[in-house]
Amino acid sequence: MSSHKHWYPAYVGIGSNLQGPARQIDEATDLLAEIPGIQLFSVSQKYRSAPFGGVEQPDFVNVVAALLTRLAPQDLLGTLQDIEIRQGRERNNIRWGPRVLDLDLLVYSDWKIDEPGLTVPHPGIGERNFVLLPLGEIAPELVVPGLGRVAGIPVNMDEPSVSRIT
Repeated sequence: MSSHKHWYPAYVGIGSNLQGPARQIDEATDLLAEIPGIQLFSVSQKYRSAPFGGVEQPDFVNVVAALLTRLAPQDLLGTLQDIEIRQGRERNNIRWGPRVLDLDLLVYSDWKIDEPGLTVPHPGIGERNFVLLPLGEIAPELVVPGLGRVAGIPVNMDEPSVSRIT
C-alpha cells in the first residue's frame, strides 16, 4: 500500500439498501475512521433515495463522508472495497442492483484520474441527487474538477426523489 507524505482531502459516497441500511452506513463510517492514513472529519446527514437504474428493490440510504487521507487513490479505493466485503457485499452482474453496502470514491483532492477500475472525480456526481445533495451539505464550496463548485451544480430533476432522513 502506498501512502503520501501529505494529507489529501477526499469524499466518499456511502449507500445501502439491505440488512439495516442506516446501521450499515454507521458501521462503514466507523470502519473508515479506524483505517491508518485516514482522518474522517465530516459525514452528511442520511438521505433516502429511490433506486437508480430501474431494478425493483428497496429504497437506499445514502451519505457522503469527507476525509483526509495519506493513502494513494488506488489504495483508498482498495480500502473502500475491503470495507464493502467485510460488511457482506457480494459483487454480482446486476448493475444498479440492491446491495448491503456501496462505497464510491467521489473526489480525491483536485486530481483527475481515468484508469481501469478508477475514475475520479466519480462520473455520476452531477447526475445523482443522492450524491449531490449530501455532498452539498458538507462541502458546498468544493470544486469538483470538470464540474465546478458543488453549490453550482444543478440538481437533476429527472432523477427519482431524494429526501433527508430526520
